[in-house]
Amino acid sequence: MKVLIDTNIILDHLLARAPFNTAAAWIFSQTEKGKLATFIGATTVTTVHYLVTKALGSKASYDCMGKLLRLFEIAPITRTVLASALLLKFTDFEDAVLHEAAIHAGVTAIISRDLTGFRKATLPVYLPDAFMLSTIQKQDG
Repeated sequence: MKVLIDTNIILDHLLARAPFNTAAAWIFSQTEKGKLATFIGATTVTTVHYLVTKALGSKASYDCMGKLLRLFEIAPITRTVLASALLLKFTDFEDAVLHEAAIHAGVTAIISRDLTGFRKATLPVYLPDAFMLSTIQKQDG
């Protein structure tokens, strides 16, 4: 399964935002082990850089960017992706852009804590905890 990870989950892990960081750390771990094919949107990289720099400083932010680029595939944000996102009329344009980037990258699901933002999604959208538990149960079963 190829999944796109929403920006909020990346920040949960990098900024250790409890209680959300447990599932986020598991997603990072599964990605590192090669058990999960994960993508992030190109805009996630710049957003995370900005917010991590504000929270942890420039050096920590650049270290995080290196980690993201080593771990995750990048779903490109192109003119086509942006135009498609506009047509969706999501309440949150950023979520629409990530949704369309996921589709264009061949992703089969999105993991996000913001289900409301993805209400009109055509791809399945999972909460991180639910995705983690479901995946663990499938591995155990």
